[in-house]
Amino acid sequence: MKTKREDIRNIAIIAHVDHGKTTLVDELLKQSGVFRANQEVQERVMDSNDIERERGITILSKNTAVFYKDVKINIIDTPGHADFGGEVERVLKMVNGVVLVVDAFEGAMPQTKFVLMKALDLNLPVIVCINKIDRPEARPDEVIDEVLELFMDLDASDEQLDCPFIYASAKGGYAMKELSETPKDMTALFETIINYIPAPEGDPNASTQVLISTIDYNEYVGRIGVGKVDNGCLKINQDAIVVNAHEPDKQKKVRISKLYEFDGLNKIDVTEAKIGSIVAISGIADIHIGDTICDPDHPDPIPFQKISEPTISMNFIVNDSPLAGQEGKYITSRHIRDRLFRELNTDVSLRVEETDNTDSFKVSGRGELHLSVLIENMRREGYEFAVSKAEVLYHTDEGGHKTEPMELAYIDVPDEFSGSVIEKLSQRKGTLLNMGSISGGYTRLEFDIPSRGLIGYRGEFMTDTKGNGIINTIFNGYAPYKGDIQYRKQGSLIAFEAGESVAYGLFSAQERGTLFIGPGQRVYSGMVVGQCAKPEDIELNVCKKKHLTNTRSSSADEALTLTPPKILSLEQALEFIDTDELLEITPKSLRIRKKILDPTLRKRSQRK
Repeated sequence: MKTKREDIRNIAIIAHVDHGKTTLVDELLKQSGVFRANQEVQERVMDSNDIERERGITILSKNTAVFYKDVKINIIDTPGHADFGGEVERVLKMVNGVVLVVDAFEGAMPQTKFVLMKALDLNLPVIVCINKIDRPEARPDEVIDEVLELFMDLDASDEQLDCPFIYASAKGGYAMKELSETPKDMTALFETIINYIPAPEGDPNASTQVLISTIDYNEYVGRIGVGKVDNGCLKINQDAIVVNAHEPDKQKKVRISKLYEFDGLNKIDVTEAKIGSIVAISGIADIHIGDTICDPDHPDPIPFQKISEPTISMNFIVNDSPLAGQEGKYITSRHIRDRLFRELNTDVSLRVEETDNTDSFKVSGRGELHLSVLIENMRREGYEFAVSKAEVLYHTDEGGHKTEPMELAYIDVPDEFSGSVIEKLSQRKGTLLNMGSISGGYTRLEFDIPSRGLIGYRGEFMTDTKGNGIINTIFNGYAPYKGDIQYRKQGSLIAFEAGESVAYGLFSAQERGTLFIGPGQRVYSGMVVGQCAKPEDIELNVCKKKHLTNTRSSSADEALTLTPPKILSLEQALEFIDTDELLEITPKSLRIRKKILDPTLRKRSQRK
């Protein structure tokens, strides 16, 4: 017999990138008394890893819990970027409702649509929170209409359309039910969550069922499974069996040795967990997402949707350049292999495959951002390796035709730049689906474009729109191959001699294009030192010194003026490299190089 557990609510906070999810969670934590009055709390306290803090994005979903009037509210903060969409889909299985956060100026964006669609598919009730209403250009009334239109486009039921709206400023720390109210605190949001989101229900007397929806990893205890108790209860030292709906043969006997629940930002040990509780379980070695922990007498797995497939791949290769092994701590193929396979413990959307060459691994992910975050994490840990250009993963359809992944790109640009953006994306095989003007002198363009057409485009897009454009993409299935795309109009400037770069050599080289290095840097033959102004590769000597003669002239010793080099970030370097180049990554430097360093061998392979 199913019963409701009224003292608990499970919610997920979902939204597009930068609409204020993590800041909202901060406020809910503060106002429910999780922190002491005098405790110093950093902003966006949920974004715990360095890269999340630096870039201001959430990469992994996080669990927390707050108490409001004797009700425990389990909150899951989710990522907004499309590359980490796999995280959002699974987390929704643990909750009974969602808070959809929408920016009061930007309105409904592509990722808003994606996360809302997932929530409506699971029939979850939605509370719409219009955030940032204190922005000077906020337009809450228009945004409400946009959100309701979005509900209709997604075929929401009448009950779902009748959802409550809350107006909030996460930064200001208040929420209200009507725009005309005077702002106080977050009470309106707390009350709405408790009154509108249903309490979790299950059968406390049935046999145990817990579906694992996310995996945490800790050096000391290994893998930690996080999931919701659907039926029965889970106790310490209980015997259980692990089964999976997608793998009928999987049946593994385990014993529950450690059980935690969430309280504020901490995990606390508990001896048993009842229906509706979100728990963390450690001590089961190879627990995976989608596993169900059951009673040994009733192995009944809970179905869950499969994780979306990767669309883009890169090769991670042992660094074999002349400067290899001088800056990194971990450089062998064994080190790199162990590290990549360890990443699979927590990142479910990632695939790692071994190739015919023992020094190279094929790593596939959901997008460039997904893979660049992994690369950045590895280099900070002291790894040294090389990566190839990102390539998309092709499929073949039933007729044997080649198909490729497509993206929907939503682009907001100032009106005067829309022409050049349309021209560039059309060259990259994009099809313009829609074009309309939005407030503030901006045009919104909607493109259907192959994923590979967007590889290496973001940097160019920022230049073309003078930094004022916003581009958002979302995966849109596979479609027939659209033909070849030329990625780069310009060639590379290549050093043909090993040594140290000298101002005199760089001075004559800078007339040929844009340099990536300054004087006094170590270079080797086959290393790319700049971007050529023409569409061809040019070899230069940047180590050339000036020959001394015994004739004096008045102008010969005038100072050489060097243009400052263009220092590429990791993302820019990954976008810049071409298919015959590699990016050499060490904890201290990023160097672009040709795959074949020897100039004669390189020319031979080009002729072939």
